[in-house]
Amino acid sequence: MASSTVNAAHASRPDRPARPNLVFQQLRGARSPAEFAALVRRAAREIGERVSCDARYIGRVEAGEIRCPNYAYERVFLHMFPGRTLVDLGFTPRSAVRGRAARPPAAESGGGVEPYDTQDPQDPQDPYDTHHHDHEESDVLRRAFMTGSGATVAAASLAPLGLAPAASAAAIPHARRTVRRAGAGEASALEEAVRRIRLLDDRHGADGLYRRAAAPLRAAYALLDAGATRQVTADRLHAGAGELAISVGWLAHDSGRFEDARSHYAEALATARVTGDEALEAHAFCNMAFLARDAGRPREAVRAAQAAQRAARPLGSPRLMSLLALREAGGWAGLADRFGCEQALGRAQALFERGPSDADPEWMSFYGEAELAGLEAQCWSALGDWDRAARQARRAARLQDPHFTRNTALYTAELADDLARGGRPDEAAAAGLTVLGLLDQVQSSRIQTMLAGTARVLLPHRRASGVAEFLERHASAPRMA
Repeated sequence: MASSTVNAAHASRPDRPARPNLVFQQLRGARSPAEFAALVRRAAREIGERVSCDARYIGRVEAGEIRCPNYAYERVFLHMFPGRTLVDLGFTPRSAVRGRAARPPAAESGGGVEPYDTQDPQDPQDPYDTHHHDHEESDVLRRAFMTGSGATVAAASLAPLGLAPAASAAAIPHARRTVRRAGAGEASALEEAVRRIRLLDDRHGADGLYRRAAAPLRAAYALLDAGATRQVTADRLHAGAGELAISVGWLAHDSGRFEDARSHYAEALATARVTGDEALEAHAFCNMAFLARDAGRPREAVRAAQAAQRAARPLGSPRLMSLLALREAGGWAGLADRFGCEQALGRAQALFERGPSDADPEWMSFYGEAELAGLEAQCWSALGDWDRAARQARRAARLQDPHFTRNTALYTAELADDLARGGRPDEAAAAGLTVLGLLDQVQSSRIQTMLAGTARVLLPHRRASGVAEFLERHASAPRMA
């Protein structure tokens, strides 16, 4: 369906140039696309504009895919190159691109819009909206594969998070000289994408990342479609695509998009099953267990956690088995099965105490004493044991590395809720105020939902110390869209 739509659109626009923007390439000179993008962003700040220029955008301009920039970019480019017009910079006149007379710049908002010529500059949609650019993305990839550059363009498509090597984006205009299949460079770019997403999530939360991560995920599976030069590279690509699907699934999960998360986790599980990758299968089941618990399906959470343990057993990682036992404990707690929960918690603690090993998966870097305590707190909370839950949540917040703001906020929000429900409103309000102070650095629907629950519990206790202040600040805090 997308193919016919895109082809029809192209047929109606025979004036689309078939050659790259050589003028823009010359203006970039010896700078890399990433270096030139940094100059564009700096120039934008000089005149008060807001643009999200990166190496991928520069590559698309030079490839001729962006025939005419939006008005925000027009102002930036004309500021960078005084006395020149857009045509002087190698672009097509706006009237020819839009099929109507150009409107004055004052009529456009421009600043928050992705500067691709397929988007109306008055449309303020998120530039990484997965539905908005479906036709454009598929068309770019389709043309890339036709010219034998699928792997290169797919790797460059990791750029919305700044994750692709600049060389990949720069190579787009020279597509006919690139290899047809993915190599070690593309596999490395994909693996780095996964690491970067996890780091950004740990520090800032999921909401601001989820939509931006969709394009890299599509690019990852485009790399699989392109094939690989060697089997070892193919294995890395499959593992990387599966891990990226899990990471994007987690971003959906943490931002409250449970059905999206379920789909991404299932995609990762399918990838694991196709390649016989036990480590990826264990990771997918691990996250599926966590999602099932949060979605109110505790029995499914238990089954998924047990399946994860079966897949992980041959891997020889006690820390991984410890985390999976905690996932099972969360399911038992949701079923109000205290005995099953305590048994699983005991296994988790014993396995954790065996210490780290070389077999521990890279993605488990988050799992330390703080996470162990935080997940145990969630179990006691689900069982209604507020004192134990608060004790473990406080310990988790104290042990957490302060650089990972999102987890600090999460554990402190858990503490606030446990204290509120345990009849300690003044302490709950103090913890809640701490979390509110972190929300300018963290975007997580999970944390906001927890705070909203705490606020409801504290409403009857306005006269307790700090409660009124917490409720007022919570009511005035901005909410996620």
